[in-house]
Amino acid sequence: MSKRKDKPEAISVVARADGYDSWIRSIKERVQRARIKATMLANSEQILLYWDIGHDILAKQNSEGWGTKVVERMSADLKAAFPDMKGWSRSNLMYMRQFAEAWTRKEIVQAPLGQLPWYHHLALLECLKSRGDRIAYAALAIENGWSRNVLVHQIELGVADQHGTAVTNFKKLMPPDDSDMAEQALKGEYDLGFLPATAKTKENSLRAMLVDKVAQFMVELGAGFSYVGKGLTISVGGDEFEIDLLFYHVLLHRYIVIELKTGKFHPKDIGQLGFYMTAVDRQVKSDIDGKTIGILLCKSRNEIVAEYSLADLDRPIGVSTYRLGLPSLEQLQAQLSKALAAQGMGGAKLASAGIAKSKKRASRAS
Repeated sequence: MSKRKDKPEAISVVARADGYDSWIRSIKERVQRARIKATMLANSEQILLYWDIGHDILAKQNSEGWGTKVVERMSADLKAAFPDMKGWSRSNLMYMRQFAEAWTRKEIVQAPLGQLPWYHHLALLECLKSRGDRIAYAALAIENGWSRNVLVHQIELGVADQHGTAVTNFKKLMPPDDSDMAEQALKGEYDLGFLPATAKTKENSLRAMLVDKVAQFMVELGAGFSYVGKGLTISVGGDEFEIDLLFYHVLLHRYIVIELKTGKFHPKDIGQLGFYMTAVDRQVKSDIDGKTIGILLCKSRNEIVAEYSLADLDRPIGVSTYRLGLPSLEQLQAQLSKALAAQGMGGAKLASAGIAKSKKRASRAS
C-alpha cells in the first residue's frame, strides 16, 4: 500500500490593509516607468552609437578618400570582435552613414527622433526624402505607438498629409473617441486627380464629374466609409432636393453627407449642408445612429471665415478643399504603355518614343 502524500499547505492570503491596493498600484506603475525609461535609454545609446559610426565613416571617406570596400572590411572586423551583437552588416553600416548624413547629432537626441527605434529610422530614410516629412511621421509614430510595418503603411497612405488642415467643430460637438476618429477620417485636402474638363465645361457638368470622382475614389475618405449613393433625392414639405453624396461610417455609426462646391467656400454653404443633414437625421437615420456629419468640399477656403462659420453651430461639420491635377508625361507614358501592352503592341517602347518626341517639341517651343 503506497503512502499517501500530504498536500502542500495552501499559502495563506494576508488580509490587505487599508490603502494597499492604491499603494501596490503605484509601485507597479513606478516599475513600469522604470522599465520603459531603461528601454528608451538603451535605445538612445544605440542611436547615438550608430550616428557616431556613420559620422566617422563619412569623415574618413571625405578626408582619406576611402571607398565602399573599407565598409566591407569594417563589417567583417566588427562581426569578429562582437559575435553576439547584431547590426554589423555592410548594409546596416551604410545606413549608419546615411543616417549621419541626414541628421545632426543634436537633432537625434531630441524628440521625436531620439525616441524612435533604429528600424523606424531606416523606414523614414527609405520611404521619405523631405526632412519635414520624416519629422512629421516620427512624431506620429511616437504619438500612436506605431510599429515599423505600421509606420511604412501609414507613409504609403500619406497619413501625415491628412492631419491638422481640415476646419471642423467635431471636438466641440462629438464624444472624444468619435471626434478623434472623425478627425482622422477627414482630410484637409482631397486629391481628385485629373478631370477631363475644358474651359467650355459648364459648372453643372464639372460638379457632376467631381461627384463621380469622389464616389470612385471613396478610399480617399479613410477607413470605415461605406458608399450609400450619389444624387439622392429627398422630399421636404413637398419640395425635392438633391444630396451630392451620402456615406455611412460603420465605426462611428453615423451618416455622412458630402456637398461639393466648384468655387471658394462661402458661409451660406453651411446652411445648405445643414439642411441636408437635418433631412437625413429625420428621414434616414435610425435610433442607434449618431447625429449626421457634414463634409463640405470646396475648391478653396479662407480658414478664418470657415472657423467663424462653424463656431456656434450645434451640428458636426468639416470644411475641406480638393485639388485637380493634370497627368505628367510619365503618367501618360505609363497609361499608354499599359494600353498598348494589353493589345500586344510593345507598349513601353512605343510610349517612350512618343513621350521623347513630345519632350523635344516642348523644348523647341520654349
